[in-house]
Amino acid sequence: MIKKSLTESDSHYDHLEKMTVSELLTNINKEDLTVPVAVGKCIPQIERLVDQIVLRMKDGGRLFYIGAGTSGRLGIVDASECPPTFGVPHGLVVGIISGGDGAIRKAVEFAEDDREQGWLDLKAYDVSEKDTVIGIAASGRTPYVIGAIEKSRKAGLLTGCITCNEQSELSEVSEYPIEVLVGPEFVTGSTRMKAGTAQKLVLNMISTAVMIQLGHVSGNKMVDMQLSNDKLVKRGVEMIMEKLGIAESEAAELLQKHGSVRAALDSM
Repeated sequence: MIKKSLTESDSHYDHLEKMTVSELLTNINKEDLTVPVAVGKCIPQIERLVDQIVLRMKDGGRLFYIGAGTSGRLGIVDASECPPTFGVPHGLVVGIISGGDGAIRKAVEFAEDDREQGWLDLKAYDVSEKDTVIGIAASGRTPYVIGAIEKSRKAGLLTGCITCNEQSELSEVSEYPIEVLVGPEFVTGSTRMKAGTAQKLVLNMISTAVMIQLGHVSGNKMVDMQLSNDKLVKRGVEMIMEKLGIAESEAAELLQKHGSVRAALDSM
């Protein structure tokens, strides 16, 4: 049984246009403070999914996020941060949005209503049973995402979802649903607010936990990070100095010679 949408329930607040800026900001913040609590209640659901993702990625699988609108953009943000943060190749974690890459900046009308296109977009990556697909949709009712997850599961891929409603159609077709019940938005139905924040927090947890389990962090350091700017090179030098107890000049020389923090540390 599919329950009434919590994400479209009426806001706890009214007459927003009559509030002062201070009142608006204070009340938005009050609502935001409830989000980490809602996410915390989902840790068992998140853990079950992460455990399964790790098993498949250790066997050569990839991780895909698929969504529409804000949900799709959040998946792309998380996927795009994995190579620089953890040194993994582009294509290991992939974000897909309805309407294609152009929809990252500008909404594509009705793209999310196509129940068949999500699976077609995934098939362009030659997905296999080793891969995982996580559908992201605040309402849990987006046809593009539901169709993608439904067909992915039938094809033997691991499937999960992140939604902010109970017993949605998306949860019903997903093997490992994550339901973060943040309740009504400050502006009724504006799921880029609490729901979007919740989705971002869960995505952070999933990708970070997976990458740590795959060995891309040592201690608490990003030893596999890509040295793509001066700030990160400096951070890499500092990691080596701290770990090996050597001078900055020696650490910089090691990093330049070996090309990564991990390789520099392993050389000693």
